[in-house]
Amino acid sequence: MVMDILNAYYADNAKKLHRTVGRILIQFGGLSNKDMDDFYSLANEVFVDVMKRYDDSQSFDGFLYACLSNKIMSEITKRNCQKRRADRMAVSFETVIGDSDGLTIGDIIADSFDMERELFGEINALTFKLEKYLAMLSRKQRAVLELLSYCYKAGEIQKMLHIYQKEYADTLESIRSYEKIKILL
Repeated sequence: MVMDILNAYYADNAKKLHRTVGRILIQFGGLSNKDMDDFYSLANEVFVDVMKRYDDSQSFDGFLYACLSNKIMSEITKRNCQKRRADRMAVSFETVIGDSDGLTIGDIIADSFDMERELFGEINALTFKLEKYLAMLSRKQRAVLELLSYCYKAGEIQKMLHIYQKEYADTLESIRSYEKIKILL
């Protein structure tokens, strides 16, 4: 009888055991492949334990399902508790310290780093430089530059703007001239 049960559950790489675990896990969302592997390993341990405790008073399938379900739910509860504990330990720079001063952890850390200045200061400077550069270009030069930014090839740009190869080359040379490019540096 034991061999029949083992053969039934472990045939084709434990296909029946995996299906049984899958029916239980489908109730829970957000499980990664690693989680699934962990639960399949846990199912093997439960299976061995069930084989030792099974006494023929009920169907083996029902007994195994109940034991697997209880063990998996206990494991998920344990994992969720660990996540909540980790969340409680997280501290924000905005956490108020002390009783009435309203000081935050970020206020008392001696650091000259300013996130907003770091992010927006560079963007504003770059934006200003780009706007100044683009203002120096003619309408045709801006059109060529825009089409280049969309990865059009020279021949396509010439057709779209109805310009000759020489005129296109002169426009590119003007766009790339040092007098204009130095604004971006």
